[in-house]
Amino acid sequence: MKLVFPNGEHGQVLLNPGVNRIGSDAQSAAVLRLEGILPVHCVIHLTSSGANLQVPAGAGPVAVNGKPVTDIMGLRSGDLLSIGPVTARYVVVEEARALSAADPDENNDNATRVRLALPKFLLRGVSGAVFGKVFPITGPVVIGRAAECDISVPADEMSRRHALVKPTQEGLSVEDLDSANGTYINNKRVSQGFLKPGDELRLDAVRFMLVSPGMEMPAAAPSAPAKVAGLTLGQKLQIWALALLTLSALSVIILLVLRR
Repeated sequence: MKLVFPNGEHGQVLLNPGVNRIGSDAQSAAVLRLEGILPVHCVIHLTSSGANLQVPAGAGPVAVNGKPVTDIMGLRSGDLLSIGPVTARYVVVEEARALSAADPDENNDNATRVRLALPKFLLRGVSGAVFGKVFPITGPVVIGRAAECDISVPADEMSRRHALVKPTQEGLSVEDLDSANGTYINNKRVSQGFLKPGDELRLDAVRFMLVSPGMEMPAAAPSAPAKVAGLTLGQKLQIWALALLTLSALSVIILLVLRR
């Protein structure tokens, strides 16, 4: 995947799997030193399933095909991006097929071959401002409210720099960055911990689930009641009793209907 700048403000930019920052900062994937461009103007997250354009809180303005983007939006090949005063086009680069002895004519040294590595782990948002969004984790990633974070979440309950996650062979190491409201793994508060695929990472009220591309998520038992954190045993028993009474009432109604 790449960005093409038809007006010549920048050369073509090949996007890497993971986080690609665009702005005036020297560490950006595309450095745009023009008036109206912020240090981190927007971010393109490249995943195995496509690309998401994110506009961190306080950044922008950014539009896709003339439609302003205020949070996050999926990109399709050919989309026209307006990054402040700069225009860029998002283009999908087809993966080169592997050379083999049966294809001797394919050995062309002048051809540029692009082979994308899939991220091993993804954080999938399951609540609040990140619900339904997917973030590839290919290196150390800071999550927080600040626009300069790798994953910027505009939520009041988040600290500016809330937590740091780092990929390992088996999952993600998690470090709380002295956040005000805490970092939790499977509802257990941690200062340092380890996140395995299928585990939940909660930053106060903002929740993520760690997934690995191709992994099958276990299906929840249809008859199991949802767990509600913070309830006493008496409250849980009351919920069960209410559920049983509701089922009994429904059974009586069904019997009365069948007898008519």
